[in-house]
Amino acid sequence: MTDRKIAVITGASSGIGRASALGLAKAGWTIAILGRRQAELEKTLEMAGGGFARACDVTDPEAVAGFFSAVRSELGRVDLVFNNAGMFTPARNFGDVDVGAWQEAVNVNLNGAFYVAREAYRAMRDQDPQGGRIINNGSISAYVPRPGAAPYTATKHAITGLTRQISLDGRAHRIACGQIDIGNAATDMTSGMSSGSLQADGQMRPEPTFDVKHVVDAVVYMGSLPLEANVQFITVMASGMPYIGRG
Repeated sequence: MTDRKIAVITGASSGIGRASALGLAKAGWTIAILGRRQAELEKTLEMAGGGFARACDVTDPEAVAGFFSAVRSELGRVDLVFNNAGMFTPARNFGDVDVGAWQEAVNVNLNGAFYVAREAYRAMRDQDPQGGRIINNGSISAYVPRPGAAPYTATKHAITGLTRQISLDGRAHRIACGQIDIGNAATDMTSGMSSGSLQADGQMRPEPTFDVKHVVDAVVYMGSLPLEANVQFITVMASGMPYIGRG
């Protein structure tokens, strides 16, 4: 058994995942990261000063199971999982949503999150001492939609249900599960918002963003809690974004 705190972060080759991996490493966690691009994962490890990395497609349940098996073999246990990997789809009015885009979003945003959370849950349930924490990356879209974003909206609403179910079932095994809902953190994925995003009234308007460090601070705080306490849901967003009163 190890006395190190082991944190798994998905989608850690860039953006919120990379920033969170670096923040957790700085806070004293040993990080185990996955994503699709091994070279970028290695860059994250170099920036963090070490850890474990393996390219892994979260839509492949056998690959996800293999990743967690490797983490347990190499590092001994799993204490925290930031279930972060996700994707957007092209904006389309609901009647024009492409079936392939829908299936891809469901596969990454929902199926992938389930595969990761299930393996994390099994590891935390079966290890000694038992328990751990799962943090799911929801979204503002887990509450209200953007125009033309049916696949993303539906999958992020589903993440809320997944979070609640894991939180309920995990009580018996000292597994805490919470959700962080993020609105307009400044990353490559949101870089186009400064030039304009489609609003519910049909207009294109720029939207404010905020420094991703504030997301990292929230993830680190959630991870720092004893398992007797849990942040069930937390929203971190740009203060002026069109969310409260959207539409």
